[in-house]
Amino acid sequence: MHFISPELEDYIEQHSEKEPALLAALNKETYQKILLPRMLSGHFQGRVLSMLSKLIRPLNILEIGTYTGYSALCLCEGMLKNGQLHTIDIKEELVDFQRKHFDKSPWGAQIVQHLGEAIHIIPTLELKFDLVFIDADKENYLEYFELILPKMNPGGIILSDNVLWSGKVLEPLNPKDVSTKVLLEYNQLLATDPRVETVLLPIRDGLTVSRVL
Repeated sequence: MHFISPELEDYIEQHSEKEPALLAALNKETYQKILLPRMLSGHFQGRVLSMLSKLIRPLNILEIGTYTGYSALCLCEGMLKNGQLHTIDIKEELVDFQRKHFDKSPWGAQIVQHLGEAIHIIPTLELKFDLVFIDADKENYLEYFELILPKMNPGGIILSDNVLWSGKVLEPLNPKDVSTKVLLEYNQLLATDPRVETVLLPIRDGLTVSRVL
């Protein structure tokens, strides 16, 4: 779903920071070789993630949902020189694809890939995070949030993607639509939970920025 006209989207991209060559190549190869390429963050959202990371200057970053690695590389752009990005995904067939592009970047040695279910992997990470990006199965967003909070540094930022869910958050709820049901609960939680302060940005399919208090 387009929340603004394609013409305005084109204008926004043209008047934002250009897509780096490494990411443009990754974008192109994802569309050529990988199923569901629309899952890619893409140029504009990628520049938003990069800008937020540069403002935050995180030491440790956690990403839940790697896909082909585009958003991970955007987040690395603001990471401190001695930092690490830990990224989790369940798709074994994408691990080598991700690594190939990670190793072409300046941050290859700082990116740690985890293969498996995030709800099992997150508790094993003995780190405190300054920045987290949640972009995985919507059914587990509430659980991810609760697992992440104890591992956040005060003032840390949690970014949550797809929170508008193609506008389904405004439609009558289909009882069988678990993803929309969870996202409605998740959005309400972020708006009211005293442990965070939140703003929902109408970027692409909805991006929530939550600051841990």
